[in-house]
Amino acid sequence: MSREEVSRREKSIEETREYHQQYLRAISNPVRRQILRAIRDGYRTITALQSHTGLAVDSLEWHLSILEHDFCIVKESRKGQIIYTLTQEGKVIDYLD
Repeated sequence: MSREEVSRREKSIEETREYHQQYLRAISNPVRRQILRAIRDGYRTITALQSHTGLAVDSLEWHLSILEHDFCIVKESRKGQIIYTLTQEGKVIDYLD
């Protein structure tokens, strides 16, 4: 194996490790798991999620940003409203707790 191939493989392993660390950070928090369950159950707007979880809007937005950054949800604009949906990674909530 050439030095370049070894370097590419090491970089790939490091990227995979970072991905998993970010993902585990997101799903290891019980509040974020609660948010994922709420999104799964149809609470997909800030207002609906805030009402369902009882979290302050600032706190909710912070947790949502982590979930989005760490591959668990996507944020979309539909008819002028922000909607959150689960990614494939976010659907792990069906198997946790």
